[in-house]
Amino acid sequence: MFDCKYLLLNIIQIWGEAMTESTKKMEFKTELKQLLYLITHSLYSNKEIFLRELISNAGDAINKIRFDSLDQQDDLEGNKDWKIKIIINKELGTLTLSDNGIGMSREAVIENLGTIARSGTKNFLDRVKGQEGKTKPELIGQFGVGFYSAFMVADKVEVLSRMAGKAEDGICWISDGQGEFTIESKPKAERGTDVILYLKETDKDFLESFKIRSIIRKFSDFIEHPIVLEVLGETKDPEEKDEVLNSQKALWLRSKSEVTQEEYDTFYRQISNDFQEPAKVIHYTAEGMNEFKVLLFIPPSLPMEFQFGDVKIGPRLYVQRVLIMDNCEQLLPSYLRFVKGVVDCADLPLNISREILQQNPVLERIRKDVVGSILKALKDMKKSEPEKYLKFFAEMGSILKEGLRVDFENREKVADLLLFNSWKTSADKTITLEEYVSAMPEGQTEIYYLAGESRAQVEFSPLLESYKSKQQDVLLLLDPIDEFSLPYLQDYKGKKLKGIDRVDSSKSDSDAEILEATKSRFAGFVEHLKAKLGVVSDVKLTSRLKESPVVLVSESGGFSASQERFLKKIGKAQEGMESKRVLEINPEHSLVLKLRDLYEEKADSPKLQAGIETLYDLALLAEGSKVQDLGGFMKRVQEAVLKGL
Repeated sequence: MFDCKYLLLNIIQIWGEAMTESTKKMEFKTELKQLLYLITHSLYSNKEIFLRELISNAGDAINKIRFDSLDQQDDLEGNKDWKIKIIINKELGTLTLSDNGIGMSREAVIENLGTIARSGTKNFLDRVKGQEGKTKPELIGQFGVGFYSAFMVADKVEVLSRMAGKAEDGICWISDGQGEFTIESKPKAERGTDVILYLKETDKDFLESFKIRSIIRKFSDFIEHPIVLEVLGETKDPEEKDEVLNSQKALWLRSKSEVTQEEYDTFYRQISNDFQEPAKVIHYTAEGMNEFKVLLFIPPSLPMEFQFGDVKIGPRLYVQRVLIMDNCEQLLPSYLRFVKGVVDCADLPLNISREILQQNPVLERIRKDVVGSILKALKDMKKSEPEKYLKFFAEMGSILKEGLRVDFENREKVADLLLFNSWKTSADKTITLEEYVSAMPEGQTEIYYLAGESRAQVEFSPLLESYKSKQQDVLLLLDPIDEFSLPYLQDYKGKKLKGIDRVDSSKSDSDAEILEATKSRFAGFVEHLKAKLGVVSDVKLTSRLKESPVVLVSESGGFSASQERFLKKIGKAQEGMESKRVLEINPEHSLVLKLRDLYEEKADSPKLQAGIETLYDLALLAEGSKVQDLGGFMKRVQEAVLKGL
């Protein structure tokens, strides 16, 4: 692949010889032809970008004269009506972009237009660097290649410019972007620069005023200076003021105290296509090593785009009011993809196309600050506006939980935002991890949880029995993502998180609390169960059950029953992925004792086999799984009921 960056950094001269004051025609060097071809055909993916680039250059030129005029008033020539004008001439097929900025001398034209990647803006910044007592201008064109994007749509480009404060004639630069260019003196009454594009036949649609308006609204709506449009040949009342195409209302550049809630709401609707008011507004200016402005919105409900699967992550990225990216994914992690808004940074390094951000420390610092601000805003909402936060969490809690898996640095901050049901809370109430830990009884060292499809199903689980007897709360994970994301947290405030449907969660129950005599009496029956069932990896006695005869638990490291059911539901389960689980039996339950007695009487009894199958089916139903032979189970239950009547 042709190395553009290398070439940009190493090409320092276009002109092969000095220019005279007369008209001069020159040829591009071979390597420059290659680079210009890449700029106009490869570096920019969207032809509309050319107008953004030219407008940015015009804005820079105006800012330069504003800066210089602070101590050089004569340069203004009595004209402080800052303006960028776009002129459409359908007869000639030209599109002109004109500014009343600082303009260029012959030398500046040769230096700035004559050398790609030798930017006049960058040189200007170098010149004003370190000056005291002046407000430095805000300039964006620091790479010197944006101008050449004009050749994407133009067969020929003409630049007519006159430097501020200079009475001599202007200078005219003309090129077709192919092999030759000319430079000559040419009269120009007013300071500033006119860029005249002779559009290609295939790009004459840029002569339509509606298209120009659309591009301005998209990329340059918040440019500081007014952008006006003139269509030659259209009649216009001399008294009528020029139509300003851009709003110039960049809310994020104003202080928070100067913006009304109505303005926030209007802007939110504009960028989100939502008709509601935002749940939370985040508006601030970050200062320090890098200065950037942030205006973000947390929506009150799930954005409409989520319903259609076309989710775009990240806020709009501006550099000095100029749109660089509609959705900057580098600024937001995926679990905050519901956040909408704007980030504007003056000194964010960009590549030469301005369309792809470099991976750099500046960007990472912005991302870290933005993420921290969003999490803080959510925490504030949870504390001060609990009802609003409940509504938010019901809509976007599942997305937020992804942060436990993908954002190690902010994992505990994300955990602080999560809401859960528990067996101690009513169905309409929630509990946070912090509240859970604060209410833990003395001696409890772990945070317990149990997952399931519904509260009714989980509350029925035999696994809760021992915890209820000890008054130990258990979080009920009713959102499928909970069981996949919560293990990434591992611990919270020094307390380990543990699923109670795992074998290792009940070692003390199974081993220490069961008398050796009991284990001995049940040894043969346990082995018989394991052999007859076949579908379990092991059968164990347990003391954790108080009222139920049996329960199924997952082995450590394997999928739980609820995880397997969810994966099957979404079509992600792989054939043969089902893991065998451990069957734990209560040696004090009357049903278990009856079956053990039947085993000791006649191990091959059909009655015993029917009882074993029923026992296993009860365990499946208790965990929310389906019995494999529903007809057989119903028949066995009916027979048992009839015998008991």
